Amino acid sequence: MSKKAAAPSNRTLASKESTLFKELLSLYENKQLKKGLKTADQILKKYPEHGETLCMKGLVLVHMGRRDEGIELVRKGIRMDLTSHIVWHVFGLIQKGEKKYEEALKSYMQALRFDKENMNLLRDVAQLQTQLRLYDGLVETRHMLLRLRPTVRQHWIALAVAYHLSGNLAEAKKVVVEYEKTLKNVPHYDVEHSEMLLYHVRLLEELEQYSEALTLLDVSAKDRAIVDKTAIMEFRARLLSKLKSEEAEHAWKVLVEHNPECYDYYKGYMSNQNLDLDKNPAEALAVLREFSAQFPKANVPRRLSLSLASGEEFKALAQPYLLSALKKGIPSLFVDVKSLYTDPAKMKCLEDIAESIRQDTSPESSVPSSSSTEPTTYLWSLYFLAQHYSYLSEHTKALDLLDTAMSHTPTLPELYTCRARTLKRAGDFYGASRAMEDARRLDGQDRFLNTKSAKYRMRAGLIDEASALLGLFTKKDAPSPGADLEEMQSLFYLQEEGDAHRRAGKLNLALRKYTAVQRVFDDYEDDQYDFHGYSLRKSTINIYLNVLNWEDHLRSHPSYIKAAIAASRIYVDVFDDPKLASGNVDGNSTDAEKKAKKKAKKAHQKEKEDAAKKAATAAPNNSSNEDKGLDVPFKDEDPDGMKLLSSPEPLELAWKLLQPLTTLAQNNIEVCIAIYDVSIRRKKYLQAAQALARARALDSEYPDLHVRIVHARHFVSSLPEAIPPPVGPVFNETLDKILPEGVALETYNSQYLQTHSTSANAILAAAQASRVLGAPLQEVENLLFTALGDGVQLDIKTALDISNFLKKVKSSRVDELHQALDTKFTISTAFKAPEELAKLRELTVSTNMNGSTEKLDNGTAVPIENEAELGKGVST
Repeated sequence: MSKKAAAPSNRTLASKESTLFKELLSLYENKQLKKGLKTADQILKKYPEHGETLCMKGLVLVHMGRRDEGIELVRKGIRMDLTSHIVWHVFGLIQKGEKKYEEALKSYMQALRFDKENMNLLRDVAQLQTQLRLYDGLVETRHMLLRLRPTVRQHWIALAVAYHLSGNLAEAKKVVVEYEKTLKNVPHYDVEHSEMLLYHVRLLEELEQYSEALTLLDVSAKDRAIVDKTAIMEFRARLLSKLKSEEAEHAWKVLVEHNPECYDYYKGYMSNQNLDLDKNPAEALAVLREFSAQFPKANVPRRLSLSLASGEEFKALAQPYLLSALKKGIPSLFVDVKSLYTDPAKMKCLEDIAESIRQDTSPESSVPSSSSTEPTTYLWSLYFLAQHYSYLSEHTKALDLLDTAMSHTPTLPELYTCRARTLKRAGDFYGASRAMEDARRLDGQDRFLNTKSAKYRMRAGLIDEASALLGLFTKKDAPSPGADLEEMQSLFYLQEEGDAHRRAGKLNLALRKYTAVQRVFDDYEDDQYDFHGYSLRKSTINIYLNVLNWEDHLRSHPSYIKAAIAASRIYVDVFDDPKLASGNVDGNSTDAEKKAKKKAKKAHQKEKEDAAKKAATAAPNNSSNEDKGLDVPFKDEDPDGMKLLSSPEPLELAWKLLQPLTTLAQNNIEVCIAIYDVSIRRKKYLQAAQALARARALDSEYPDLHVRIVHARHFVSSLPEAIPPPVGPVFNETLDKILPEGVALETYNSQYLQTHSTSANAILAAAQASRVLGAPLQEVENLLFTALGDGVQLDIKTALDISNFLKKVKSSRVDELHQALDTKFTISTAFKAPEELAKLRELTVSTNMNGSTEKLDNGTAVPIENEAELGKGVST
């Protein structure tokens, strides 16, 4: 920050104080905060109302951790001198540190009114405009910077990128061309110049000027100006394909030779040959066979062939593919081929091949053996088949295969993880947790197994036990394992613990975890800020543009979508029944939970004190003319989540979570349902209608959609007066297209149930719709119990949903349902009586905490029950 020469009289300082003020600016830039504070006090002793000094002192105090006091001084300084660019710049820095980017930009623009050519201000404004995606303003700012410093290479690049981001590729190209004219004596293999040339080629490609792009690429590669050889080959292959050149085929083959395991290269080659994988599978298979012969060790052409082949040809290709992977002992084989299961014929073929390999390699097989790898092949075939049958919900068969495999080789962790997954799918969450713990004890230093065991404990409701286990690999000086994992932005932990609290009915704690997921994505967005300047300085333009595109689609990540939907449902439930907000108080907590809450509050207080001390003592060694803003640590003012749960505006909080998904997850029907639930209660009828129409376009028979259609029509008919125009007619017109007004809702619900009488999900949806229409509880209960009938496809997840719905409507037949489900799902423990569940919980906690394993001489932990089998099988 530099003070302008000509200043109003109320800003004028004496010579000594003027020198001190310049020293204050220097001290701040070098982060010598204590000296800076003393210098500011010296000036204010003589000029107590000097606005610029007041603001600088406030800025120093904020950096020292005295935030409230500092901000008050800054506000006072602004009032004392409204026409100083320094006071507005300081205020902008404060707001930027608080992540209030829009307010910070307004402050910077105000500062620019009084110092239009301040380079620091212009750079900060450009970064904020990029952060806020204000590309038209960004172009103007970059133009100003280039006019002020035309000899700085970064300003040329930045202006080209600004035009690119605003969609004006032609102007971006002109800037790049003019910039390249200014270059002289560029050395060979200059990385930054290489990146600029690749960006120029990219621009030409996007402008569809393929010949010019190819010429520039070839000349630059020949002159050794482009460093990235792989990028040269990829650009060249794409450009030749778009030019329909005969050289394109060779270019793609060169890429395949360069990396035979890259799917994109094979797809590019196919596309260049005009081979549609869906329409021309035979021709594509012939090409892949050639590549398989040329690269016998490459896996990709063989795997692509499996997706294209069918019938006997598929069997001929799948047999060696599976056998090779089973001989090598590749644990991920099932995950690799699982996508083929969409075709029932291929699924059955893979099952037959795996069963054949198991029988041929079995110790009881009469087939003569000549391969020393057959014992391991037998083991991995058992593992593959167990995963296969578990995926098909044939849990008993999968568990039998795993028992056989464990008796063969009891020291293979994958067998225990597969057993845990199978038990989880079968509804035995406690047994799954014990199985996963057995896997973890086989290798106590494996973080993956430790993490999986903790996850399965959470799914069994053992949250405290899971936290203790996670503490084995988290920082020992952290307030708690959960606090460290939250700081490390562990999405799996936040999601799983949130789900565990929601299942336990602790909606406040669940909301706190889901909100923490939102904060993680907020941090991802904030983290891009530093790259707006860094990437341009380092000329990493292509990657920078890719990152910006990734950031624009950031919240389409599955973790965010899942957390947003779960949190919005809680907010909707609280809006419908405000008593839920007062049902999660300390009076319902156990002693352990109360102690944990007190510990969390103490840890929170300690974090605040440590953050203040750290800010006060921070003094980086390096200085920079470009201020990086203030990094404000997150202060958790709601450690138990009660403020979130008891918010007076739950629907607004829900909408804040869902709003990004209106454009980023349009094809997710669960998102559409969640948007409808929130919008109809916010009386945003057009949003609700759009969500219903979008969901219907995705899947018109979706069970949850059926409930919402009934709800929407019933809601409209129950309104005391019609929705006023212009919204009302549009809403009604959209609803009429989905369900005509003349159709009786009871009839519509009955027809839906008859159409989907074998689907348990549809039965649940029909029951929920009946409840919306005010049907008697007994009628709803009888309808739900039909899901237990023969011929109805009922799985554990749907059974749990039915149980939860009965609890929600306060049915007296929950125990009756559980008894029936316990008989139906013999492996499951989810529907046991409370006394039995308490015993299972105690057994699981005891087993997991105390362990049932012994150590071998080599340190490997092995379950005691398998100790007698240690001499059998092979070492893996």
